Amino acid sequence: MSLHAIRPWRHIERRKSRQIMVGNVPVGGDAPITVQTMTNTLTTDVKATIAQVQAAADAGADIVRVSVPDEASSRALKDIVPEVSVPIVADIHFHYKRGIEAAEAGAACLRINPGNIGDETRVREVIKAAVDNQCSMRIGVNAGSLEKHLLDKYGEPCPDAMVESGLDHIKLLQDNDFHDFKISCKASDVFMAAAAYQMLAEQTDAPIHLGITEAGGLTSGTIKSAIGLGNLLWMGIGDTIRVSLSADPVEEVKVGYEILKSLGLRHRGVNIISCPSCARQGFDVIKTVETLEKRLEHIKTPMSLSIIGCVVNGPGEALMTDVGFTGGGAGNGMVYLAGKQSHKMDNDRMVDHIVEQVEAKAAELEKAAQAAE
Repeated sequence: MSLHAIRPWRHIERRKSRQIMVGNVPVGGDAPITVQTMTNTLTTDVKATIAQVQAAADAGADIVRVSVPDEASSRALKDIVPEVSVPIVADIHFHYKRGIEAAEAGAACLRINPGNIGDETRVREVIKAAVDNQCSMRIGVNAGSLEKHLLDKYGEPCPDAMVESGLDHIKLLQDNDFHDFKISCKASDVFMAAAAYQMLAEQTDAPIHLGITEAGGLTSGTIKSAIGLGNLLWMGIGDTIRVSLSADPVEEVKVGYEILKSLGLRHRGVNIISCPSCARQGFDVIKTVETLEKRLEHIKTPMSLSIIGCVVNGPGEALMTDVGFTGGGAGNGMVYLAGKQSHKMDNDRMVDHIVEQVEAKAAELEKAAQAAE
């Protein structure tokens, strides 16, 4: 058993939502919170798009969204969908026919924006295509593209306008006897997005897709997303998430998992607990952690590793991790296994040794999990 277990005092009570399917992936209900990203390749570049989808899937993405701006892109989905291992969501804006074409081409879900998809007649045609092709939908409300009548009513983008847009579209889908949908209310402003999501969560049982849209670059976008998504997830709101970064989609997946892991909501791979380093460190902590992060990317089994530079906090942190290393003196440190002191290891051999210990522990945990099944 891994020491990195959920403890009663860190349990989050998730909002009750109904469950839908995005391809073979359940979203909502008691399903794990899924992590999504979106490709930034030209969808018509089939080879590049497939490669990027697979890279995201290898990093842990459960669902990947692909932009469908034109007919050539919807045609390309016929070649993309059969070659990837995760469900594809077709991102539809402005041209409702792209939604119909994407459903027919094998998309597992259609993302439509109430602010720009067109009138009710066009939406009904998209609904019919979704039903005919066993395709779910996401109502994707965005503060930057609200309907004109709502902007006239409220004067500016605001949580009330966003929620009204979403609820209007929910009614339209339900009036057409379509219930396989999830919904998002995104904004680049953290306060606006959080307020909209809280209001929305009280007024629908639909699965909620969380995101802070256009959050920024890797550092600023990660911080903004962690604050916005983290607080909502802490309140139990959210069934699937996408971290929007001006960065490689794989980075979005990594950040998404780190947010979920920090809240005990999802566990995948090695959770490294490390100190910021100081003059007391017995080895180069920063360089060591950077190296270990890269060398342990292939581990998917949930487990924990502590890398602490000195004995101030090292032994205490190691008590709560599967594998640990604490810096000492004379060019060596102490290796901890399952929270207990095990043996000393020279600093110049520590990285290779830690990788071996982590791989062995991961194999042990994986074998135990398989036996339990």
